[in-house]
Amino acid sequence: MKRITRFFWFCSGAHIGTLKKYPIEHNKYVGIGATIFFTALFASLSGGYAMYFVFSGSAFAVGFAILFGLLWGTAIFNMDRYIVSSIDKQGTTNQQILQASPRILLAIMIGIVISRPLELKIFDKEIRQKLKTAYLKGQHGKIDTLQKTYMQKYAMEMGKNSDLKKEKDSLETDINKTRYELNQEVFGDKTNQTSGIVGYGTYAKQKQAVLQEKEDRLKTVMDNQDKMDQYLGERKDYEGLNSIRLFNDHQLDSLSNVAGFSDRNWALGQLSYNENGTRDLDTYLAESFISFLFILFECLPVFVKLMSPKGPYDVAISKLYEADIHYAERDKERNIEVTDNVYDHHLEQEITKQKRIITAQSDYDIERHSYD
Repeated sequence: MKRITRFFWFCSGAHIGTLKKYPIEHNKYVGIGATIFFTALFASLSGGYAMYFVFSGSAFAVGFAILFGLLWGTAIFNMDRYIVSSIDKQGTTNQQILQASPRILLAIMIGIVISRPLELKIFDKEIRQKLKTAYLKGQHGKIDTLQKTYMQKYAMEMGKNSDLKKEKDSLETDINKTRYELNQEVFGDKTNQTSGIVGYGTYAKQKQAVLQEKEDRLKTVMDNQDKMDQYLGERKDYEGLNSIRLFNDHQLDSLSNVAGFSDRNWALGQLSYNENGTRDLDTYLAESFISFLFILFECLPVFVKLMSPKGPYDVAISKLYEADIHYAERDKERNIEVTDNVYDHHLEQEITKQKRIITAQSDYDIERHSYD
């Protein structure tokens, strides 16, 4: 139990040697340290989950996720620990709030960053369904775009093919009609279009010639239509229209499973809107609640430190701070005095040395001087 308590004291950023002297403050800093620790734990899970989707599909995805989760959690832990430990309880309430404002803003940003990947996991089922719908719509749009481009690009050829089809239909109708009239002429049925003479006479031969001409034209039209159909089919293959297909359920499941962080984040943002663009209040409130929960959880250590009255530990820390400042000032004075004395000593020694050098040089010059 003592080890856990000391660990949470360390997490809170408290000076353990001083805190041990004031038992009334122990529980407060255990609570602050535990909040910071579990915030870092959630940050590790959040960062690891986000990194898992960044490297999704890789054999090392789990390893990268664990490594990044530990690094991210450690960074958030140190940042929270610094934020809480840097709040000074010596000023007035307004001064403390002003001092804590940048820390609170930073804590809010950290809370938002932590909450987003966890929201992705909480709404995983809804996100997958939204991604499937989006991928299917995207495939429909791609097919429609290819079809539109194809129709614009080969409008002339398709027009010719349509004319050939119309001519073919018209010729088939005329041929059937002419063949029927030929039969009536041969069998001697009297109508407005036949002579009523039985046998294969002059009128029958004329109708047979007209029928043959139309059949020859029909064969030519059908050959041209077959060539045009073949050409347009080759163009469809070239443009990719024949190869593209709508995704089936298995493919949609696979795509949603390997979706990256960006796609999943986009899908999460779209969950709070209905198909008609209106706000889905229930989903929006659920997402907001989770975000606010983590923001509050992140800001809680700062709020606890601000709301708690100045205790004996805070007073002791301020006195220790003053003592350290006084020691630093005295240490500065000592270093200045030592430096001055050492400098003076160096100066005196240098002066003595230079005097001796000058004296020795003068004596030497005098000895070697010639008076002649």
